[in-house]
Amino acid sequence: MNRRLISLILLGSVFLPACSTVQPWQRGELAQVSMAWDPDPMKAALNSHVYDSKEASSGRIGLAGGGCGCN
Repeated sequence: MNRRLISLILLGSVFLPACSTVQPWQRGELAQVSMAWDPDPMKAALNSHVYDSKEASSGRIGLAGGGCGCN
């Protein structure tokens, strides 16, 4: 029982500080291109297309297929 309580306190102290409120004046910095998941979406789509074509499996974008990835 005591170990379980200590474990819960430790887990809470690790994960609870991650929850915070973003203030309106901080949102501008988060909206910058450098903060995007993929800063260059065209390059990411091209890399995904080539990867999907080479692996001949269904991909995240478009249809499944195999080949050189040239179309």
